[in-house]
Amino acid sequence: MGPGEQLHALVRRLFPICRSITGDGVRQTLAILGEYLPGLQVHEVPTGTPVLDWTVPREWNIREAWVKNQRGEKVIDFEANNLHLVGYSVPVRRWVTRAELEEHLHSLPEQPGLIPYRTAYYAEAWGFCLAHTARLALTDDTYEVCIDSTLAPGALTYGELLLPGETEDEILLSCHICHPALANDNLSGVAVATYLARHLAREPRRYSYRFVFVPGTIGSLTWLSRHFDTVGRVRHGLVLTLLGGPGAFTYKQSRRGNAVVDQAAALVLAQAGVPHAVRPFSPYGYDERQYCSPGFNLPVGCFSRAPFGEFAEYHTSADNLDFVRPDQLAESLDLVQELLAVLDANRRYRSRSPYGEPQLGRRGLYKNVGGGLDGAAWQMALLWVLNLSDGQHTLLHIAERAGLPFAQVHQAAIALQGTDLLELLPD
Repeated sequence: MGPGEQLHALVRRLFPICRSITGDGVRQTLAILGEYLPGLQVHEVPTGTPVLDWTVPREWNIREAWVKNQRGEKVIDFEANNLHLVGYSVPVRRWVTRAELEEHLHSLPEQPGLIPYRTAYYAEAWGFCLAHTARLALTDDTYEVCIDSTLAPGALTYGELLLPGETEDEILLSCHICHPALANDNLSGVAVATYLARHLAREPRRYSYRFVFVPGTIGSLTWLSRHFDTVGRVRHGLVLTLLGGPGAFTYKQSRRGNAVVDQAAALVLAQAGVPHAVRPFSPYGYDERQYCSPGFNLPVGCFSRAPFGEFAEYHTSADNLDFVRPDQLAESLDLVQELLAVLDANRRYRSRSPYGEPQLGRRGLYKNVGGGLDGAAWQMALLWVLNLSDGQHTLLHIAERAGLPFAQVHQAAIALQGTDLLELLPD
């Protein structure tokens, strides 16, 4: 299988599992990811644990849920699609009138054939989601409702993988693992993060890479609350989500707006020649808003394709295995790998011959080099790197100002360093 097919196979394997912010669905998901990532650590944080201004909630698990008509036929069935049940629904087993049932139903009149995704994490509530056409067909006077769930003291579960590098400075990669039966909004980010970690584990690394697989909001808050002593090591970070559907790539900047990861993402997307948008930070969205809260203010952006709420399939049953395509997953993985390669190679240099232009010909630097980097383009890369290597500019700055591919600038710096014309400066 090619990379895209491997990513899609992982999405297919995880898709049937009913996940929420706590519970056995999260554990099953992390157990599968552990097969791909042998070093993955699974943490259990007990119910009632304070996590910043929040508290770890009770654990929710579901066995079955359905609604039957007066003939005993299941007209709504969690087993058929786990989006049918409102997440965190409390246990129910009784007959209700049609009017009372209506108060607990959710559908989309404007998308009558789709099942919406709804939750009730922090409220004592219950409900069902169904296609609007199916809702209109409910004409009995009474219905039998069964929600065989438990909401009890337990734990919040999350996964964490650290790939040590040459330095303890870290790049943080985060994705959420709390959505059921949504292939793009959840599983695409999980799959890309998993294969990204597998790729990085085989490569030499300057930075240490920390991957966190957390339930949305409460998971990142929990992780942050447990890492006050080490969170200062995060030099760059990305939240990975919505990476398997169509649409232009979208990068949402960190709260800082001018962090190195923000600059690198903009450069990589522009030089990739793909449709894309770079958006400013806002305190609404995915877990970047927790990492970028003012007390932490980490340099963490959000990398996605079409953003949440801006495609018709968002939080509906149409966000399925057909919506997420192997080629789109593979393209997303390639771009994130490129972005991380830029971050890992971005260094500062100082010229050892800053007075006038050094003679490059006698050092063999005007000859053709591998990778097709030759002629005028190679010469310009050398000259730009020499001119801006004053200890203040990074390779990323040079690539931006010169309008040259980062890889070309990086190779020029390596070549110049090899002839002692540049010295590498510490971070």
